[in-house]
This record gives sequence, C-alpha cells and structure tokens, in this order.
Amino acid sequence: MEPTPLITIRNLYKVYRTPVLRNINLDVYAGETIGYIGPNGAGKSTTIKILIGMVADFEGEVTVLGYDVRRHPLEVKKRIGYVPENAALYDSLTPLEYLRFVGQLHQMDEEKITGKSRQLLSLFDLGDQQNTRMHTFSKGMRQKVLLIAGLIHNPDVLFLDEPLSGLDANAVILVKEVLAQLAATGKTIFYSSHLMDVVEKISNRIVILNGGEIVANGSFETLRAQRGDSLEKVFTELTGNHQHLATAAQFVQVLDQ
Repeated sequence: MEPTPLITIRNLYKVYRTPVLRNINLDVYAGETIGYIGPNGAGKSTTIKILIGMVADFEGEVTVLGYDVRRHPLEVKKRIGYVPENAALYDSLTPLEYLRFVGQLHQMDEEKITGKSRQLLSLFDLGDQQNTRMHTFSKGMRQKVLLIAGLIHNPDVLFLDEPLSGLDANAVILVKEVLAQLAATGKTIFYSSHLMDVVEKISNRIVILNGGEIVANGSFETLRAQRGDSLEKVFTELTGNHQHLATAAQFVQVLDQ
C-alpha cells in the first residue's frame, strides 16, 4: 500500500491581477523536507499562504494533514508550524509574553510554555532579553522569536518562508542544524528560500517554481544529473536567467562611471 500524502495540491490556480499559480500539482509525504524555490514573483509565498489557510480565494483542491485548507483552516493551523520572512509581532510584549500567547493558542500547558520559552530563548542568545519589550529588537532578534513561536508546540509539519532573514551567521548555522535534526526525527518541512546552499543541504526533494508553474521536482542528485553540478546552475538553467555574469559586469561598469 502506498503511503498517504500529508499535503496534497491538485490543480492549484491563483490569480491576483494576473495568474500567480498555474495548475500546481504536488504531494508531500511524512518525513520529507521539500525545498521550494523560484525567482521573485514565482508564487512561492502565495503557495505557502494557501497551504497554511491564510488565503482561501483560489481554484483547485489543497489538503494538509487530511483537512481541506479552505473549509477547515483552523484545524490546519492548530497542527502546523509557520515561520514567515516578516511578521508583525506585538511590539509592546516581551518575548516571554508573546510566546505565552502563542503557546496558549496551541493549548499548551502553562508551565511547559514558560519552561520551553526560557530554554529556547537562551539557546538563541535572547535569555537576557526575555523580559524586554520587543519594540527595541533588531530584525534578527525578532526573527529568532518568530522561529521559536513556529516551533514551540513541536508541530509535525513545518512551513518556512525565508526563515533565515536577518539572522547573524551563528544563528543561521544553528537554525540549519536544528532543521536537519528535526528532519532526521521524521518531521515534515516545507521550506522556501533563496539561499541555495541551505536548500541543498536540508532538502531531500527540491521543487522549482517558475512563472507560477513547477518546472522541476526531484532530489538534488537527480536534478544535478540532469541539469548541472550545483543547485545554482540547475536553478539558472530552469528559470531561464543566463545573464548573471554579463549583468554583474554592466552593474560594475555603471558604478565606475
């Protein structure tokens, strides 16, 4: 018997002023880490917002953990973790207060919320700021709080949209290792990023989106054998932009004028 997908996307079509997603079909199985990549405007963030129940106005069928995301968005949100690139935190709250709020939404035990929050903030070098109002925080500090908020309830399915944005080098290394170890424990991770080295390292399947359509879907080894010796070369080949060197040379020439 074939395994049942945790995430199914069938004929997904989304239009804003113009089509953003064009008949996307995709299955994601338990324990997979999907690297979801594409140029700006390819539809990556829109896909994730549909999968987590934030956008309901689309054509096609999408289910997560057996729930139709259009009809049962709250059931989906209860069971997943989500880390956006940018999100509006409640700046008047401290990290502990914000994480307490998130933990309560997931019906976690109060004592567990506090204990896990303190430990995770400390591991992210935010222990000394756990009672500081977040309006003073840098982008990187805020991103750390968002990462903890997306993981604190230990979800089985995690959606990440440029989660490393604004983080310092040490934090990036830590998050990459956390994701690798979560994947090793069987968590399902749907990861969208422009950072090819991270996608290449943590993903066991890579999906490349271009112009709202899937143009590649396979392991890095498979894509490399078909298209090139690095994910960057595969990406460039499939998304049609072969002018990086020439454009960079022109850019430098303009600066030198």
